[in-house]
Amino acid sequence: MTPLAWIVLMSLAGGLLSVLVASGISYAARPHWVPVLISYAIGALLGAAFLEVLPHAIEAAESPEKAAMNILAGILLFFVLEKLVLWRHCHDEGCAGHEQHSHGHGHGGHEHGRSGLLILVGDTFHNFVDGVLIAAAFVESTPLGIVTALAIIAHEIPQELGDFLILLHSGYSRRKALAFNLLSSLATLVGAILAYFALSEMQQLVPVFLALAAASMIYVAVADLIPGLHKRTELRATAQQVLLIAAGIASIVFAHPLAERALG
Repeated sequence: MTPLAWIVLMSLAGGLLSVLVASGISYAARPHWVPVLISYAIGALLGAAFLEVLPHAIEAAESPEKAAMNILAGILLFFVLEKLVLWRHCHDEGCAGHEQHSHGHGHGGHEHGRSGLLILVGDTFHNFVDGVLIAAAFVESTPLGIVTALAIIAHEIPQELGDFLILLHSGYSRRKALAFNLLSSLATLVGAILAYFALSEMQQLVPVFLALAAASMIYVAVADLIPGLHKRTELRATAQQVLLIAAGIASIVFAHPLAERALG
């Protein structure tokens, strides 16, 4: 096969397989487990952001200061995006009812569905970068491209699992969560094809896309999900949350050597 055919095949396989495996694991979880497993999703998001994406965003940028500015800009961008979603919700259903619901009942599906939207946006940036990396590896050699694609599939699975759980927690049905995750995974193919025809230009954008992906993970975990955990203050619930967050981080640590091979 030609390098372009390999790039298309492995980009599709990379995006689809990681999503399908993660969604398969999520489908096995009972619906009432999802709020509990959000703690795992938080760990997976923070682990991916701080152990995988941020180091490479800093390494790929012109300077650490430039990377930090990109990440700060990304956090501000997602804050504004979330505000726009809230404003639209106020316009559709009325702000007074929204505020009463928010303070009286905590996170409802329609209220914090914005978390799912922000996760999808950030995951699309990340998938686009994965496509650029796959194309760059295949341009170098076919064996390197295959190893890189397989490594990307492996390290994406725990993050995609966290993303899928967040979509379910945000009020998406399992079918919609799967459909949106699959749609987001197509960014891998888009990034790969664009990189094949304009590799140098795409590689210049990698630091920005990595910074935006990291910003979305950090923002959603810290601003949207962690506050919800504080609604349960009993010792048993706290211990459960800490253990699941640690499990989410550990799953990223376990996949980290493969990510290093792919992204290094």
